[in-house]
Amino acid sequence: MMCAIASLSDNLNTPSPSAEIQIMNINWFQKQPQGNDEVSLTMNISADLQSLFTWNTKQLFIFVSAEYETPKNSLNQVSLWDAIIPAKEHAKFWIHTSNKYRFVDQGNNLRGKEFNLTLHWHVMPKTGKMFADKIVLTGYSFPEEYR
Repeated sequence: MMCAIASLSDNLNTPSPSAEIQIMNINWFQKQPQGNDEVSLTMNISADLQSLFTWNTKQLFIFVSAEYETPKNSLNQVSLWDAIIPAKEHAKFWIHTSNKYRFVDQGNNLRGKEFNLTLHWHVMPKTGKMFADKIVLTGYSFPEEYR
């Protein structure tokens, strides 16, 4: 009974997270020998996720994904970077990083393509159900030519 009440109290929290992602450099943008596009990005990621923490939060799992459309798929998602935020005092951060995971498109669809960068989070509670949400950041595009 106490666990249920504790879990329900999380619904009273109205978080207001914020995030910004700047692409500082496209390190390379190339066509692989198999014909797939591959991209390496350097990004500045800043976020304030402190409002996601309550007394019942164990940790946050966060990740940044690139999301775009192709003729074959209405939604393509590629995970670029992730982290675990173990405590509220670590939930306001700035990091300068390259994509942690390979960014490869299944085909050669990326030249000149617009895309979104999305910061996803999963709040892992001490008790009760986990919940997830995201902030979608728009206005990014790939170069017209390979580099």
